[in-house]
Amino acid sequence: MLLGITRDMYALDHACIATPIGTVQLSALGEAIASVTIETGSTVSRGTSDALRRAAIQIEQWFAGERDNFDLALVPLASTRGTALRQGIMMIGFGDVMSYGALAQKIGSGPRAIGQACARNPVPIIVPCHRVVNAGGGIGAYSGGGGSVTKQWLLAHEQRHRRRPTDRLL
Repeated sequence: MLLGITRDMYALDHACIATPIGTVQLSALGEAIASVTIETGSTVSRGTSDALRRAAIQIEQWFAGERDNFDLALVPLASTRGTALRQGIMMIGFGDVMSYGALAQKIGSGPRAIGQACARNPVPIIVPCHRVVNAGGGIGAYSGGGGSVTKQWLLAHEQRHRRRPTDRLL
């Protein structure tokens, strides 16, 4: 049990919001966000928990270009290693990118571990795995929505709404 939350304490609450990349389904476990799924064709709904309402508002603000980070409680990951990888991904700033290898070196891990953390990320967009790219300049894979097309859209969105100039990190 982390942060007083265990998976069997609460039933998951769900919300679906319409976005430019499809319907984003949010799930909350108690007061923490458990998952974000990019789908097509889901019915828009708000959910009932405060956590979902806050997450829906913040994600809508992100898509509107009004927000570049999130202030949401997330369901803790099962391992300290997974938590360290998540924190590393979250260090990549809005509008920036970093290669799998560069991020791995920065946090003392391996590129494959970074790739697996991105592929298994239960909360894409909030934990911005779309900002992790190939060393050669390619955008790499993306497990959410329409795959690499969705990843490219998310990266372009951040470039359009970037508030500060920085160099591209690779």
